[in-house]
Amino acid sequence: MFKRIDEIKVLRDPIHGYIHVEYDVIWKCINSREFQRLRRIKQLGASYMVYHTAEHSRFAHSLGVYEIVRRMIAENEDIKIAISQRDSVAVLLAGLLHDIGHGPFSHAFESVCQTNHEEFTEKILLEDSEVHRIIEKTQPGLSKIVASIINHTHPNGLLTQMISGQLDADRMDYLLRDAYFTGTKYGEFDLERVLRTLRVKDNKIVVKETGIHTVEDYIMARYHMYWQVYFHPTARSYEIILTKLFERLRDCKKENPAVLKCVPMFGSFIRNKNISIKDHFLMDENTCFYGFTCLSNCEDEILRDLSRRLLNRDLFKYEDIINSKMIEKKKVKVSKKYDIRYYFQTDEVIQRPYQPYREDEYSAIWIAMNDGTTKELSEASNIVHSLVHGENKNEEKMFYPMG
Repeated sequence: MFKRIDEIKVLRDPIHGYIHVEYDVIWKCINSREFQRLRRIKQLGASYMVYHTAEHSRFAHSLGVYEIVRRMIAENEDIKIAISQRDSVAVLLAGLLHDIGHGPFSHAFESVCQTNHEEFTEKILLEDSEVHRIIEKTQPGLSKIVASIINHTHPNGLLTQMISGQLDADRMDYLLRDAYFTGTKYGEFDLERVLRTLRVKDNKIVVKETGIHTVEDYIMARYHMYWQVYFHPTARSYEIILTKLFERLRDCKKENPAVLKCVPMFGSFIRNKNISIKDHFLMDENTCFYGFTCLSNCEDEILRDLSRRLLNRDLFKYEDIINSKMIEKKKVKVSKKYDIRYYFQTDEVIQRPYQPYREDEYSAIWIAMNDGTTKELSEASNIVHSLVHGENKNEEKMFYPMG
């Protein structure tokens, strides 16, 4: 039903060795303009300000997710039997294209412009894009199936679980890839063992009891990567300056719109409405840095300074918040030299590496016990039980300019 390439294509990859492509529709989607755009979006946003080799892209990560999904299907008889060829191709496309709607600077840009990468992924899949045309030409209606897997509305939850569950191809690739490119060891776990111990039971993916220790390592990898990499305060400082710059752009639009003539590429994103997939396609990190360079020479002093800070890594200082009094005291001090609307920010992060939602069985990790029963991971593992039922770790800091 689905056309295969005459000779399997392979792409070298430092995490998976090779990415294997056998379906024509997958290869064409990889070469589409929307997917190639992901080369211009860093996977880790501002984290490269901390880990200088974290320059890897959403393009590479998306290929990695696709490859793990492909291996799940090709190497696991339970999964292979449980899904049809159409569902197999659809979930491969979902793995490949799940991040196609991402904007620059990872998730930071979403809060800046109040956009949602999942919504744009769905738009790109369903509206008049090159990706949409490729998929629909392969089989009419297939793009809707792919979108439903990504947005969790597909009737077969097994497919969504492969892409966006708790033990999914997305998380497994980004942990290994981000650990590799940041030069850290926190995100490492035994992917081969995880894949070998996956089974299908009651139409959901489960892990054999013999694989429970490997899954515990995976959960701990998530825990450490969030605190050591994803929530690093230096990266948060960069994202805060990015947010403040866009706040200033919006204020300038009301107070002095002439300032914005040098950055027309930010227009739709400043207005926060009617952002088309064409606008979205043009907004990548190369475009943003060109915009920041233009703003570093504009007439508005605050835009000039915030842009310079982003371009030259002159970031805000950060300090742990002990009580509310120190916040007010610091605000007074900062306000003597800076406009605190743009030069002061408090930020709190809370993270739990695994939190099953009881109302959705596909959002949990399930263990197939040797006695034939199935247990949710936190009921089968003392380590994970302590993480789930222990106190949430949180960290609150304030950010402001040095000096």
